[in-house]
Amino acid sequence: MELHRNRGALVPATTAEAGPRHNWAGNVRYAARRLHRPSSLDELRRLVAGSDRLRVVGTGHSFNRLGDTTGDLVSLAGLPATVALDPDRRAVTVPAAMRYGDLAAWLHPRGYALANLASLPHISVAGAVATGTHGSGETIGNLASAVAGLELVTAGGDLLTVDRAADGDTFAGMVVSLGALGVVTRVTLDVVPTFEIRQHVRLGLSRAELDAAFASAYSVSVFTDWRSPRLREVWVKQRADAAPLPADWLGTTAADAPRHPVPGMPARNCTPQLGEPGPWHERLPHFRLGFTPSSGTELQSEYHVPRGSASEALAALDPVAHLIAPVLQVCELRAVAADGLWLSPNHGRDSLAIHFTWTADAAAVLPVVAAVEERLAPFAPRPHWGKVFGLAPAAVAAALPRYADFLDLACRLDPAGTFRTDLLDHYLPRD
Repeated sequence: MELHRNRGALVPATTAEAGPRHNWAGNVRYAARRLHRPSSLDELRRLVAGSDRLRVVGTGHSFNRLGDTTGDLVSLAGLPATVALDPDRRAVTVPAAMRYGDLAAWLHPRGYALANLASLPHISVAGAVATGTHGSGETIGNLASAVAGLELVTAGGDLLTVDRAADGDTFAGMVVSLGALGVVTRVTLDVVPTFEIRQHVRLGLSRAELDAAFASAYSVSVFTDWRSPRLREVWVKQRADAAPLPADWLGTTAADAPRHPVPGMPARNCTPQLGEPGPWHERLPHFRLGFTPSSGTELQSEYHVPRGSASEALAALDPVAHLIAPVLQVCELRAVAADGLWLSPNHGRDSLAIHFTWTADAAAVLPVVAAVEERLAPFAPRPHWGKVFGLAPAAVAAALPRYADFLDLACRLDPAGTFRTDLLDHYLPRD
């Protein structure tokens, strides 16, 4: 790890704004004393060094209090927006606050792409990486697995740079960090040559064909409502040079018009379907950057279980389907490849991600979340860190082999607990 010190006098920053702030879904109102928007790295460093409690807020697409603090809340949107492409290294270095959709639009005309994107292009790079956010593709890791380097400001205001090649195992502990190690300011990502995707929506998949569906294309998402034994829709994202799907693909039928994953929502919000080829970044996400993502009024939960236990895990939820369906907008199933990142939901195992988009009624949803977690308990579920969950801390710790190593790393980089939150204290308690 390379540490740069004393870049300017550390004096209190003066970028505070008053007023309430809440997350995108509106279910979390932040308790921060002040919101700051520094315009330079040095200003950010002074702010961090002068604060006893501080968290960064990105696009606000977390559904729990992971980003909340009683201290200072910081937006990085005012920092310089410089993007640097390194063709020799096949990497791009971007500002932490940059949205994936904006980065994709910058990369594509230059002949490069990211290997995968999440369903929403609206999310910030650093926020998505820190929480282990992902797309789908059985040979593709989550978004954090593409990270080759990080720049962050630690609790004392120092600038720390880490690199996958140089920092090895420690680096693997710093990528999915939950914001507990410092303020990430720049992220270096692997890139690949740009490519095109065709997107098809297929209807009525048998659950017995789920593995075959995931193996059939570059990225596959499967949607169900927990009301029918068949899986309602399959969004198949093929590379444009792949053979077209047969008319009777896995016993399904082709959708005859564009679809939205959430019934009743307008299909115009979604990326082009019906097999029309187009750039990777206009097909891999489900939603268009300039339109409302998902339903816009919702809560979300997600659990990652071993891919080899997918059938058993879904069967375990069948007895509570009658509880799930009334408070569900849609459930999405995705495959994610294993990685070596310590707090990643996909650490060391290929995964099935079971994602629930709930109604925006916490009182009705939370008991169902508890029932889902109880049914999935035999499969050592790992939560998506940015969603609604209530798993016992001991269960989360037992499901993550490098949990204790991360606790040690967090105490070493943030000994005073500047970046701590109530949720972190609950799931990652300090000695």
